[in-house]
Amino acid sequence: MKNFKKFSLGIAMLISFLTFGQDPSASESAKQKTITGTVSDKTGPLPGANVVVKGTSTGTQTNFDGKYTIKASEGQTLEFSYVGFGTKQVKVTKSNVINVVLDEAVTLSEVVMVSQGYSREKAVSYSLSQTFHGQTSGVSIAHNKGKPGAAGVVIRGAKSLHNNNNPVYIVDGVPVKEEDFKKLNQQDISTVSVLKDAAATSLYGNRAANGAVIVQTKNGITQNLSKSELQKRIKEIDKTTTPIAIEPENEDYNSFVENAFESPKSAPLSTFSIDVDNASYTNVRRYINNGQSVPKDAVRVEEMINFFKYQYPQPTGQHPFSIHTEYSDCPWNKTNKLVRIGLQGKDIPTDNLPKSNLVFLIDVSGSMSDVNKLPLLKESMKVLVNQLRDEDKIAMVVYAGAAGLVLPPTSGKDKKTIIDALEKLESGGSTAGGAGIELAYKTAQENFIKDGNNRVILATDGDFNVGASSDKDMQTLIEEKRKSGVFLTCLGYGMGNYKDSKLETLADKGNGNYAYIDNIQEANRFLGKEFKGSMFAIAKDVKIQIEFNPAHVKAYRLIGYENRKLRPEDFKNDAIDAGELGSGHTVTALYEIIPADVKSDFFTEIDELKYAKVEPSKTQFQDELATIKFRYKKPDGAKSIEMVEVIANKVSALNQTSAGFKFSTAVAWFGLKLRDSQLVTDKSSAAIAQLAREGLAYDQDGYKAEFIRLVEAVQ
Repeated sequence: MKNFKKFSLGIAMLISFLTFGQDPSASESAKQKTITGTVSDKTGPLPGANVVVKGTSTGTQTNFDGKYTIKASEGQTLEFSYVGFGTKQVKVTKSNVINVVLDEAVTLSEVVMVSQGYSREKAVSYSLSQTFHGQTSGVSIAHNKGKPGAAGVVIRGAKSLHNNNNPVYIVDGVPVKEEDFKKLNQQDISTVSVLKDAAATSLYGNRAANGAVIVQTKNGITQNLSKSELQKRIKEIDKTTTPIAIEPENEDYNSFVENAFESPKSAPLSTFSIDVDNASYTNVRRYINNGQSVPKDAVRVEEMINFFKYQYPQPTGQHPFSIHTEYSDCPWNKTNKLVRIGLQGKDIPTDNLPKSNLVFLIDVSGSMSDVNKLPLLKESMKVLVNQLRDEDKIAMVVYAGAAGLVLPPTSGKDKKTIIDALEKLESGGSTAGGAGIELAYKTAQENFIKDGNNRVILATDGDFNVGASSDKDMQTLIEEKRKSGVFLTCLGYGMGNYKDSKLETLADKGNGNYAYIDNIQEANRFLGKEFKGSMFAIAKDVKIQIEFNPAHVKAYRLIGYENRKLRPEDFKNDAIDAGELGSGHTVTALYEIIPADVKSDFFTEIDELKYAKVEPSKTQFQDELATIKFRYKKPDGAKSIEMVEVIANKVSALNQTSAGFKFSTAVAWFGLKLRDSQLVTDKSSAAIAQLAREGLAYDQDGYKAEFIRLVEAVQ
């Protein structure tokens, strides 16, 4: 608290410079007297509160103990204000002591605030424009209810000026320490300005990642230092102060170890949940397009493969999806083979789709202020809104410091009303993700459509930091909510503080799917062209289990799906959650096979097992490579339905395989290269690009051609 009060006073001084200007040096009149007092709220004194003589430029701020001293005349009015609190006016009388208790400000009256227990209370929000009167763009202030020590100034969308996220202070062209900045006399200040993002870092480097406060004094001579001189001066300051850890990226990804080769003798069954997410691919694309190295754990190979659509046959029987398999050579390990398993979901005509009960759950916290977050989110949601029919309904919940319902369930025919509600959204405050999820699911359940498409669409950068926030807390919460029959779609936005790990957890555990929206093109793809597959489930809890024939297979490994693997006994356990399949969706999985007669450095054979030994010459399944089983539930069902297929032991040369086999293999190969897989011999980008070109078919929108350009950009 003590450190905050010191910081708060410095920030209050900055606000005062911008809001009130300099004090005049006019002589005091005979009627003026010294007024003292304390400014506080219900919890105690407020450091850095503003006290102004109304109608004049005379003003001061409270000290660390909330005390102030100011000169005023009887009959004049003192105006007391503090960030996030309502202004209070008190007329000066004969008393020389005026103590004031400020009440919290109330805005955003259209938001109905609901706590986790759903008790209603007033909406609290603190407006930048009210504090800075429009003088400085890019600066916002957040203050948590009833906690004076929880305030922070945000210059950059995802950063705030507290703890180790301070800006650079530049006085008369020279970087100074924070404590020197705080010692400045208000009367000496001529101008104050704020730089953020690229404008700050282009001048002052990464040290200014949290912004720069530029001060020019009345009598100071601006020293026009060169960029190198500025950087040298900044480094000198850093050496004499506590080091501040500024990371160019603060993004969270779940770490995992890639699947190893296993023997069908010791591990006869491989079981996993399908994954139709494709967030990893668009996130990887963002890194490469920005000229950045891709974090290893940001690469989930199965999501890269499943970003693309392949030409599998439509189902013709009673089941909601068809099955397709191919068996060929492995391009990255020449002695090995690859098995491709493809599922094709039934494409249901739009007119036959069930009615939708959708709840937008939108993060409007301070971290969402960047242009590739809330502004892009709004445009993305407009794409989705345009897909709605009259019989569909949308409600809208937002969350920052708390959660609020900003749009009750509204018909899809009232698109203007929905879009107007989107346009009104502004960012600010902390991130009460747990409260938002609670309210969104409550809203969806209250408007539940039997046999309909009931879904929460969460749009966020994933930076939950109030209430239930850890991955474990989120997992527990979302596992409980999926029992309601409401599905989940997670849309990730932004960079720098992007929390992929939380969104992946939510999607994996909540009957959900997950996409990363890096630009409006991706929004048009996922929420427009592929709207039916993204938003309408035709099967849920889809699991795959494959048994390889040890007569032909020495070892196997599943490419990707590390976070989707299940125990063999989970396959028939209907209580175990698995992935959903949407209308028209395709799902692709690859297995790398070490044939029985091949020696490999990637696998060490186990000793022969006494009771599991099988004589290949005596087996009756010589023509079978593997048996594959599928289990799924209907969207509103509780009992699984099983399907069984056999994969023939018939290898096709790679150049004889389908275009889809070649392209999906190239995508998997590239993902393994980005992960720097130790189980890949050949990591040539040229070879990957060549195989992708050979599979370049059915590319009306150019996504596959774009992939080839990404491969060529990574050496």
